[in-house]
This record gives sequence, structure tokens and C-alpha cells, in this order.
Amino acid sequence: MSAAAGRRRVSFRGRIAGTGSTSGVRIVVGRWEESPLGSFADAMVERPDGHRMLIAPNPDVVRFVAATYVFDEVRVEPITATKTGTGWAVRSDSLELDLEFGRPTLLGRLLRLVPRRVAEAPWWCAATDPIARVVMRGVRTKGVIGERREWYGATGHRKVVAASGSFEGTSLGAMADVLPAPRFGFSSTPPRPSVTDVVTTIELDDGVPLVGPA
Repeated sequence: MSAAAGRRRVSFRGRIAGTGSTSGVRIVVGRWEESPLGSFADAMVERPDGHRMLIAPNPDVVRFVAATYVFDEVRVEPITATKTGTGWAVRSDSLELDLEFGRPTLLGRLLRLVPRRVAEAPWWCAATDPIARVVMRGVRTKGVIGERREWYGATGHRKVVAASGSFEGTSLGAMADVLPAPRFGFSSTPPRPSVTDVVTTIELDDGVPLVGPA
């Protein structure tokens, strides 16, 4: 399925990790290796009181992410998600988070059976959306936001087996389930801490810029 006449599609390829903590802070980190905005990392953080924050490396990423998700506060600060031997070291002025990934889950093993070209296709994402809602509570694989249509094609899934760090200088405590579900937008991270290999496809009208005005 290709884009309709007068519309275009762009893709973001990377991984998304989500974890909760005993402090009540819930965090979703994106590590994007290929995108129209270059390679970058970003983090969405929800405090126990429900305050939702975006940490992004530059205004373009802020405008792109904020066109899909909702935040009470945005912070533009250097942020990296550096690969370690078994996970990521996420660092910004506000956030320090060390994640350790485990082996593929049952879902991850099943995803490996789907040819990558199929798994990343919008038609497949649309077909699997009803299943994703049941298997991974809160997760959607397609959505319409304003002028955008978006599809999330998962190609791998692993557990997060350890998470530690601090936010705003205060310890996050031990890893916990991502509950209550963060309220960033139409699709959330699964309740169990995990990392997903994903290709996000976005369709826009030809006259609509990927990144809105400042």
C-alpha cells in the first residue's frame, strides 16, 4: 500500500524502551538511528502527580514529537542513549537512566517469523492493531492525529530486566511495571518494562511540513 495521491510518507527506524520505577516516575525513551531528522534520542517522562514532560535535543524534534503526543512541559537539552554491552545508558541534564535488556520475549520470537518488509508495511500494522490492543494493553499500531496518519511496525521485542538512575537529581528507585499507563497520546508503552524494535511510518499531505513552525 503506497501513499495516496497528494500525500507522502517518511519513516523513523529505531527502538523504544519503556520502564516504570518504584518512585512512580514512568519513562519512555526513543533511540532513533535513521530518520528525516537524523539520528537522535528523546525521552517522555511522567511524574507520579501526572505531570508529563518531553526531553528532546533540539526544537525540531520537539515540534515533531509534540505534533503527535501531549505534554505539560518541554525541555530542550542534550540527550543521548548510548549502547552498553547489554542495554543503554541514557543521559541528559534532567535524566540518568541505565537500562539492561534481556532475551527476546515470546512476542519477540514471533515477530522474527514475520518478514521484515511485511512487518514494517502500513497495511500489516493496520491489520495487527486489534491484536496489539489485546496482547499489549495500551499499545496501538496505527493512528490518525490531525493531518497525520501513523503506523508502528514492530520487528523485535525484549524485556527490560534492570533499570536504575535518577530524575532531577532524585533516585528513581527500583524498576517497576509501567503503571498507571503514561498519558502521552493515543499509544502507550506496554505495562511490563520492555524495548521494541520499531519502524514508524508517517503519512502527510504534500503541503504539510514534517516539522511545524517554531
